[in-house]
Amino acid sequence: MSKRRINKVAVIGSGIMGSGIACHFANIGVEVLLLDIVPRELNDAEKKKGLTLEDKVVRNRIVNTDLQKAIKSKPAPLYHKDFAKRITTGNLEDDIAKVKTADWIIEVVVERLDIKKQVFENLDKHRKPGTLITSNTSGIPIKFMSEGRSEDFQKHFCGTHFFNPPRYLKLFEIIPGPKTSPEVLEFLNGYGEKFLGKTTVVAKDTPAFIGNRIGIFGIQSLFHQVKEMGLTVEEVDKLTGPVIGRPKSATFRTVDVVGLDTLVHVAKGIHENAPEDEEHGIFQIPGFIDTMMEKKWLGSKSGQGFYKKVKDDKGNSEILSLDLDTLEYRKRKKASFATLEKTKSVGTVTDRFPILIAGEDKAGEFYRKNFAAMFAYVSKRIPEITDELYKIDDAMKAGFGWDNGPFEIWDAVGVKKGIELIKDLGKEPAAWVNEMLEAGVDSFYTVKEGNTYYYDIPQKKHLKVPGQDSFIILDNIRKTSEVFKNSGVVVEDLGDGILNVEFTSKMNAVGGDVLAGINKAIDIAEKDFDGLVIANQGKNFSVGANIGMIFMMAVEQEYDELNAAVKYFQDTSMRLRYSSIPVVVAPHGMTLGGGCEFALHADKVVAAAESYMGLVEFGVGVIPGGGGSKEMALRASDTFHKGDVELNRLQDYFLTIGMAKVSTSAYEAFDTGILQKGKDIVIVNQSRQIAAAKATARFMADQGYTKPIQRTDIKVLGKQAMGMFLVGTDQMYAGNYISEHDKKIANKLAYVMAGGDLSEASYVSEQYLLDLEREAFLSLTGERKTLERLQHMIQKGKPLRN
Repeated sequence: MSKRRINKVAVIGSGIMGSGIACHFANIGVEVLLLDIVPRELNDAEKKKGLTLEDKVVRNRIVNTDLQKAIKSKPAPLYHKDFAKRITTGNLEDDIAKVKTADWIIEVVVERLDIKKQVFENLDKHRKPGTLITSNTSGIPIKFMSEGRSEDFQKHFCGTHFFNPPRYLKLFEIIPGPKTSPEVLEFLNGYGEKFLGKTTVVAKDTPAFIGNRIGIFGIQSLFHQVKEMGLTVEEVDKLTGPVIGRPKSATFRTVDVVGLDTLVHVAKGIHENAPEDEEHGIFQIPGFIDTMMEKKWLGSKSGQGFYKKVKDDKGNSEILSLDLDTLEYRKRKKASFATLEKTKSVGTVTDRFPILIAGEDKAGEFYRKNFAAMFAYVSKRIPEITDELYKIDDAMKAGFGWDNGPFEIWDAVGVKKGIELIKDLGKEPAAWVNEMLEAGVDSFYTVKEGNTYYYDIPQKKHLKVPGQDSFIILDNIRKTSEVFKNSGVVVEDLGDGILNVEFTSKMNAVGGDVLAGINKAIDIAEKDFDGLVIANQGKNFSVGANIGMIFMMAVEQEYDELNAAVKYFQDTSMRLRYSSIPVVVAPHGMTLGGGCEFALHADKVVAAAESYMGLVEFGVGVIPGGGGSKEMALRASDTFHKGDVELNRLQDYFLTIGMAKVSTSAYEAFDTGILQKGKDIVIVNQSRQIAAAKATARFMADQGYTKPIQRTDIKVLGKQAMGMFLVGTDQMYAGNYISEHDKKIANKLAYVMAGGDLSEASYVSEQYLLDLEREAFLSLTGERKTLERLQHMIQKGKPLRN
């Protein structure tokens, strides 16, 4: 059988989802044809221009308007603005025949079966045999869509449900139709995970599939519970946010962002199409939601929902909350619960659940009822919506941003305890849960030899979760593979001669313990291993240096100690580059300040596509002091050509630091010079990142890695560059674009990147630039304005970031 390749996709429907899907395929390098309907009448602008309905610009107006609106939206659907060039637009009358060039056709039109069937009838006439054809529906039964279509169409047809926004939400549900080929399902399952960077879940053709069936139950359950318990909007969002490993938007803010109408549409679909569901009544829309729908309080799209942004008498913005009893907006109230206070020192989310359900206040009651309802519900969805319990957890984590799925939470509180909570609520779990306990199995999951196993109901035993061979899950290997540990890092043996340094400090901030841990790991790796990876699986790689120590030393004017601390940071960064083993850094999420400096000094970076990288030290009144300022001067030098271009190139790298630029993706980090083309690589599926970094380090070692020689050939421009920078900062200050203190910071950075006050262009060493960098950093920490900024950020509990 020939190997299927996806070189071109056709996306039919250019609305929010269609354009988002088109953009994400463009993100991964696939050519995209995006089609939509032809307008039936001219708009005012077209009339003024004298255009007709036959003009191409009119006929493609809908698709082009939709795509441009998507590209300009926030958060951006594209990794890089240039990727839009991979998308070609057209309309369903003039360009429908072009779908024969596509390897995969994705229908994303309005959620009406009659319209979808018309579209499929038309596509069936033009697609080439063997082309994949899928529908991105959130709930219409797949079995109805392909009725009457050709045999080849039905064989290659299924549902593929992306979640919005497609770039950011990782869930990709695949729903087979009655005649879908097993080969098609297998291909899409692998393609979604490997190429699209998704968590792929094969779901059954049941109402709302897996993610929305469980997620909407959870939200609808809360809608009913909030009135019963007399909870406010703020209280529910406090209880259902980061404290239990959910997004900051929690419940009501999430509904505002997604749109209340979208949620109601899916809930009504489940209510109508799942009459046998034992919680059928939960999907009935409560009265206060009906009223909000009537008033069109749909959330962000309508300007108000559960929250409303207004201007006060002084013109300042404030956010009001909806009172669910009066349905009037009021000032937000602070939500606080004694039970939540008990979890503040508990860093691991799963360790909080037993504390939360034991609470004696309203929060404890809320969690007992909420978790019990969810436990009972998910247990009874097997085998209705899926045969494997891990798929429900995967769907909730990837589609709704939960840190832990329902069965993982149930394991955290204990299976027996969960059953008690269910019975206290007057409900019963599915029979298989009790049977599992009777069989001597007391958890839904277990970890063996670094792999996760789930309880398989028919076989009554734990089976290995499939697809893990491409992943390294640090949580699974930490206990058995630990080589060294201190308060800031854990060093693990990844196998095959490669070590990993995992940050474990708060927000993965870089302090003395992290620096010591990195140096210790290099010591161990140089003696007994072949390579080193620096990677973790926290929410962010690192949000920068922990500035508390810097602030205290500066306040006490302990400049010898501060000088030593900064030099230790610089030496650690340099050791990453000049150790005798290859060092690969694997950033993801926020990679700022010191975390970014580590990436700058790696032999190679294997970055997750969703990496937000930048040197942001200007925000607290200093310059990068861990080698970042030196490194940007070095990288500028490596791009120099003869003539005035040298000054322009140096200015580009200067502005990367001076404007505290942070990339919105790893691909943008190539533009700022943080990542280097031809050297560093990007991984779309973050789950594969550490395995890829390990393989990269192993490959470099196998190729005969040799310790590099420190650079002494860095060209700096001296007074010529200083003059340009000083004129620029003077003009910015004179125009009130920057403060006097900002000007001082910029001039210090200019001094470093120009190589000091040299009379002419010269070649210098890295150590020369590091000494300038450290001197400039120390001088700025003595500035009153810098100390004020540092103190302000410490009071807010923030590490070094903008």
